[in-house]
Amino acid sequence: MKNAYRIAGCFCACLLFLAWPVSNSQAQDEEVLSYKMKTRWTDQVDEDNTWSGYPRPQLQRDKWTNLNGSWEYAIHPRESVQPDQFKGKVLVPFPIESTLSGVKKTVGSANYLWYRRNLSIDLSETAQRTLLHFGAVDWETVVYINGEKVGEHRGGYDAFSFDISAYIHDGENELLVRVWDPTDEGMQARGKQVSDPKGIWYTPVTGIWQTVWLEQVPEDYIKSLYITPDIDHNTVKIAADLSALSNDHVIEIKAFSGGNEVAQRSVAIAEKSVHFSTSIRLEDMVLWSPDRPHLYDLQISLSAANGTTTDEVKSYFGMRKVSLGKDGNGYTRILLNNEPLFQFGLLDQGWWPDGLYTAPTEEAMVNDIKMTKEMGFNMLRKHVKVEPARFYYHCDQMGMLVWQDMPSGFIQAEKETQHVKHDAQLDWQRPLESAVQFEKELKAMIDNLYNFLSILVWVPLNEGWGQYETEKLATWTKQYDPTRLVDAPSGWADRKVGDMIDVHLYPGPGMEMSEENRASVLGEFGGLGLPVEEHLWWNKRNWGYLTYEDKAVYEKEFQGIIKNLEGLISWGLSAAIYTQTTDVEGEVNGLMTYDREVVKLDPSKVKEWIAPLYRPWWKKHDLLMDSEHHPSEWKVVGQEPKQGWQNADFEDENWEMKAAPFSGSDNPFLPPASAWKGKELYLRKEFYIQGAPKKLYLKYYAPKSRAMLYINGELVRILEDGGGRKRHYTHVFMDRAAKYLKPGRNIIAVKVAANPGEGAFDMGLYSTDIIGQ
Repeated sequence: MKNAYRIAGCFCACLLFLAWPVSNSQAQDEEVLSYKMKTRWTDQVDEDNTWSGYPRPQLQRDKWTNLNGSWEYAIHPRESVQPDQFKGKVLVPFPIESTLSGVKKTVGSANYLWYRRNLSIDLSETAQRTLLHFGAVDWETVVYINGEKVGEHRGGYDAFSFDISAYIHDGENELLVRVWDPTDEGMQARGKQVSDPKGIWYTPVTGIWQTVWLEQVPEDYIKSLYITPDIDHNTVKIAADLSALSNDHVIEIKAFSGGNEVAQRSVAIAEKSVHFSTSIRLEDMVLWSPDRPHLYDLQISLSAANGTTTDEVKSYFGMRKVSLGKDGNGYTRILLNNEPLFQFGLLDQGWWPDGLYTAPTEEAMVNDIKMTKEMGFNMLRKHVKVEPARFYYHCDQMGMLVWQDMPSGFIQAEKETQHVKHDAQLDWQRPLESAVQFEKELKAMIDNLYNFLSILVWVPLNEGWGQYETEKLATWTKQYDPTRLVDAPSGWADRKVGDMIDVHLYPGPGMEMSEENRASVLGEFGGLGLPVEEHLWWNKRNWGYLTYEDKAVYEKEFQGIIKNLEGLISWGLSAAIYTQTTDVEGEVNGLMTYDREVVKLDPSKVKEWIAPLYRPWWKKHDLLMDSEHHPSEWKVVGQEPKQGWQNADFEDENWEMKAAPFSGSDNPFLPPASAWKGKELYLRKEFYIQGAPKKLYLKYYAPKSRAMLYINGELVRILEDGGGRKRHYTHVFMDRAAKYLKPGRNIIAVKVAANPGEGAFDMGLYSTDIIGQ
């Protein structure tokens, strides 16, 4: 392909991953952290006002204390006791390996990372309880106040808290935090962190990477909220966990829309209660959607029997529903608010060159969502990372749909057994202790993010990365949160569970057919790379699935790959996710550079190209049936025929009739195939149409093959599969090819070439239109 200099598939990427060694040498540590890059927000980071937004948007109180800022740090061997001396200053909440932390050092599994700072407490002004909150710390955390152990937590992606009331005193108090993180030497959830970053794997992240804060609460208080909209009954369910109430209370709930009160409910709560649940009805319900992200404000008060308000929190909610259902063509589709809506988004990894896991500022983080929206995408897949709560708050406000991954976890050195291959019949047998921890973290992620209505899909497993007990995880996730859909796994070894059948195909696009109770989605595709000089992370080999040097060619290929999606929608595709939002370290397949300085394509153009995908569902008309599901016969010869064999009037009575698909070897991804012996294959087939279609699509299968496609004697396409796995057909919009078709009889002729014993081929033609047009 012209101007393309790197071709790889998702499978190829994982082959690279399987080959990379792991090293913990000091020289490697220096290499890992030798690269740096600024963003436009780097210099806006204020040590005295770092990440100042309220960290828990759906349970807000007026009084809280932000503990972000300058802390002391030390890196000590795990065998040692608490350090007497600290090395220097670290800026919380930036990971210790990041530039913005001010440290930029690796820790490793042999060491503990220690943090220290003072807490100035005025007991005369505090409420009855003081809570210490951590947004996220990677990975194992132990907290000490004034030398006493307060508690510990394992998990790198979920928020956690400790009641420190019994450990603090008036005046200065010492807060000490100990962190241990084995990165890729442990089985814990870690996403894409590795000790030796290359290709699709990135710099390790250790320690505090989200906001740390103090909150004062009364003795009787609201601990957590669970908000569940029900648009079919115009109601929203409000549930809450409470501290064990010291006496009888009343919960008063008020809902507001545009500042006006629209619903109210009071509920009596008995002494010692730790939970309550009720529903409120909305008479004039306004639905939440990407085009109209309407939010209701919520005020919840907890009052004692004498009428004194003991606790009051603010929150919000939206009315939306995600489900499966049939469209007008009988395909199982993902529905939003009981209507089919094609979801098209970006694989969003949330990495930053200056802060790694932590964006330099909230404005920087929101910029990625804004750019995704500006380009016309209505969804993003948060890939093997969990963001701060404020990320999802902004998605709620802006109408950005979210598919949320659970970060993967497995030991890099044992990946041969812990990474499940795409054709494997069995999952990894994960050790029980590791499985229990993974499931604990999965539950914590769902609990932490439950109220964010932008999240429509949980993705417990990605590809084969530590894939184990898929059926159990999919079933548990759906039972635990029946209000959302479950994608398990996203791509790779499908186990016939969950709400969707998901394939990954680079560059693609392609799909599996929807099923009676599962929608068809394309969980990853595209990955077109464009390296931009002066905006690259390192001087190593930068990587993309299909990478271009010429921007004009890159733009043309991107536009074409989006156009091809229209055909798949007509076959029942419900959603697609393009890789990816930004370049990340060595990956150059983002729509923005890693520093967010260059947007590689004009957002207005991208929005224009995407817009047709959101029209009412499409209907396909087969002109020439392929053989993916039902055999279709062709006339075949294995040696070059006489001149003019491509023409409609060529005499082919002596050609042999054989059923497609054709394969040079046993192929587990194909239905029973006709054997293809030799290097070349010549095919002819006639078909009849009533009239030339407005839109013509080609569906083909040609791994390791090169095919020349003729319609009525005219060469209309040369097919060379540019990557991807052997399993899936590729769909291509045939621009201008329809002009070669004519009413009545048509002849299609194909010459296919491949190395003997390697090639395979099948194809079909179809047209599309839009229902009602």
